[in-house]
Amino acid sequence: MSINEEVELLKTVPIFSKIEPAKLKLLAFTSDRMTFDAGQELCHQGDMGDAMYVILGGSADILIDSPTGPIKVAELQRNGFVGEMAILCDMPRTATVKAHERVTALKIPKEMFFRLVAEFPQMAVEIMRELAHRVEDMNGKLAAAKAA
Repeated sequence: MSINEEVELLKTVPIFSKIEPAKLKLLAFTSDRMTFDAGQELCHQGDMGDAMYVILGGSADILIDSPTGPIKVAELQRNGFVGEMAILCDMPRTATVKAHERVTALKIPKEMFFRLVAEFPQMAVEIMRELAHRVEDMNGKLAAAKAA
């Protein structure tokens, strides 16, 4: 995949949609394009976060450790992103992300992520919007589990 193709893909990711193409090209150039086979971990719960991931293709499961083993709490698809909480809060990863099928992802280093957020406040708004959706979804799941 060429850098111009990566820029076109990044334009379709909601958190990057308002960023000018020249900056997206820099993002694509300074980020690592990675491939994970089914079953391979993108990141592991408890590890310190040094980057976020944007899914360019494939799907991955979000897993939380429990006494009885990992519990799948969500699934990431193309244009999804993960890992932002660990770098925003400077804390260990809250979940393991494992490729459900072959995944192509862009690994965005912490420094580049903060640079983009500082330069493009709209990106911060989109991240907050996504995090709010995730909290709302989790609250719904918790309420349903409590009712059951």
